Formats: sequence, structure tokens, C-alpha cells
Amino acid sequence: MPGGSRDLSRLRVALTAFFALDGFVFAGWVVRIPAIKQQTNASAGALGLALLGVSAGAVITMTLTGRLCRRYGSHPVTVVCAVLLSLSVSLPPLTHSAPALGAVLLLFGAAYGGINVAFNSAAVDLVAALRRPIMPSFHAAFSLGGMIGAGLGGLVAGALSPTRHLLGLSLIGLLVTAVAGRALLRQEPPALAERNPSSPPETHRAAARRTGGRGLVVVFGLIALCTAYGEGAMADWGALHLQQDLAASSGVAAAGYACFALAMTVGRATGTTLLERLGRARTVIAGGTVAAVGMLLGSLAPSVWAALTGFAITGLGLANLFPVAVERAGALTGPSGVAVASTLGYGGMLLGPPAIGFMADWFSLPAALTSVAALAAVATAIGVFTRRTMGA
Repeated sequence: MPGGSRDLSRLRVALTAFFALDGFVFAGWVVRIPAIKQQTNASAGALGLALLGVSAGAVITMTLTGRLCRRYGSHPVTVVCAVLLSLSVSLPPLTHSAPALGAVLLLFGAAYGGINVAFNSAAVDLVAALRRPIMPSFHAAFSLGGMIGAGLGGLVAGALSPTRHLLGLSLIGLLVTAVAGRALLRQEPPALAERNPSSPPETHRAAARRTGGRGLVVVFGLIALCTAYGEGAMADWGALHLQQDLAASSGVAAAGYACFALAMTVGRATGTTLLERLGRARTVIAGGTVAAVGMLLGSLAPSVWAALTGFAITGLGLANLFPVAVERAGALTGPSGVAVASTLGYGGMLLGPPAIGFMADWFSLPAALTSVAALAAVATAIGVFTRRTMGA
């Protein structure tokens, strides 16, 4: 099992590739949502219910994936889920109704949720072995992949049909999985003893239970929920807001998510330094505050460029909230903690698409998007009230 710095570096590279692939594939799908909406002739509410399939599939499989990781290891589970994710992304353009779209998105969501639990569990082990808060760097790779996927989607939106575009993503995903998966399967997870050489691994988990570790996992999950709600809103509704409410072109609308992803990438790339200087609690408080202000601007601004600026500020603010939440949950209770925090987190995605869709029907899409700012403020409040228990 890997113990040397070279082995840990190889493991870090392989995991980084899977995080980037996940973001690339997901962003490639979301920038084609306006075209898929037109193809299926779905209303905002019907589209919201169909998009519920992604979050529902993810949440349903997350707890199961935690158990599979404990039984078979997080590395094999990561590879299997990556294959399923790459194959299922090609299915949405083949549908012509909202119910059919929801059905295939359920499969896509199951693969998406599974790979997120699996590679986050593997990353938590590596963070513990290296004894540095590098979790944001993995999520930076996810955001970079999302930025590239969204930018590429914007470039090809006018030239390629959704069918050809998403089939291309499927082929790229399978190729990356073949290369990175081979490297990942050759590396076993870091020894549990490396997490804390001075004490057995079960001692740490037992201590976590005695000191309310399970309760803290739920708290971290609530922070993840508020964050994932915002990420899901930007992914599913950001481009549509720019195109429908601000009369942006298809390419500019796709660039909205790219701005969000770029800002999130920058925030996460600097996340390790930020965590080492500010600590977890202050990072969460500052991030939630910035995200709330940014989303108010992004949703209510009267011009495209002001909205794009707001999207970027939102991405910068949300950048490190989810990585902090998942890392702390995994450090306390292992894959089960990652599964709990991720399930609650992606519960935000489960809540977000239909909630925003219905609010858009009742009020307007800009008004619905202000709910992202409200939940970012909730994450800030949680950070304030739990700053002593969240840790440095």
C-alpha cells in the first residue's frame, strides 16, 4: 500500500483526473439544457421535475456507495461509476418528453452521486496521509473540468447538435477512465494507520462518536446542502436565466456557467492556503457571505455583464464550503461520513431544481434565484454558531 511520497503523488494525480472528468462531463450536459428543454417542449415546472432525476439518482445511491467503498474499496468503485457516468451522459438527447428525460437523468444522477462519494472518500484518506488540507485542490480540478466543459459547450452549441456533442463527451470520458482508472487501480488506499500513527484508526472513530461526531457530520452536511443548492441552481438555471431574462445568445448564456466555474476554480486552487491561514470556520463564514452578495447581483442585475459578474462572485464565495464540509465529515467517520454529508449536500440539488422551477412559474426566474443567496446566508450562520466545534 502506498506510503512513499511518490506513491501518494501518483494517487493524487489519478484522483485529480477523475475529479476533473466529473466536472467536465456534468458541465457539458448542463450547458445543453436550454436545447434539451426546447427539444422536449417542457415548461419550466416540467423541466424542473425532469432535472430532479439527477439529484434523486445521486441521493438514492450515495448511502449505498459508502457501503460499497467500505466493502470493495473506494478506488474500484470510482472507476465503475466513471464508466457509468460516461455512458449515461449520451442519453438525454435521445429523449423527446419530460418524463423520458427524467428517467435517463435518474441513471445519470446515480452514476454522478456514486462517483462523488467514491472519489471523495479516496481523497479524504489521501488528505489524512499527507496531513495537509488539500481537499480544495481536488474540487478545483472538478471546477476546472466544469469550466472547460462549459466553455467547450458554448463554442460548439451553434455547430453541433446535443446528440453529437454529448456523444463526444461520452467517448472522452471513457478514454480518460481507461487511462486514469488503470493508474488508480494500481494504487491501494493509504494505510489507515497513516491517518494517525500514534493511535489505532478505530480509536479515532470511537472518540468522534463520544464527542458528538455524528452530530457534527449532520452539521457539515447542512453546509454542503446550502452550497450544492447554489451549484445546482447555477448549473441548471444560470444559462436559462441569461438567455430568457436578459436576451443573451446561446454562447454567452453558456459562458455564464463558465464564469461561475472559473471563479470557483480560482477559489479552490487557493483553498489550501486560505484554510491554513483562516481555518475552517472563518473560511465558511467569509465564503457564505461573499456568495450571498454575489447571487443577489447575479439574479437581480438588469444587464448580462453585471449578472456574469455576480455569477463569478458567487462561485468565489461557494468555492471552499463543500470541500470543507465533506473533508470534515470523512475525517470523523470515514466513507459513511462522506456519504452522509454528500447525501445531505446533494439533497440541495434534489431540492433546488424543482423549487426554482416552481418559483419561476409562480413569480419569476430572477426572484427564484435569490433563494441561492438566502441559503448561502444560512451557511454563513451555521459557520458562526459552530465555529468552536468546526475546528481550526
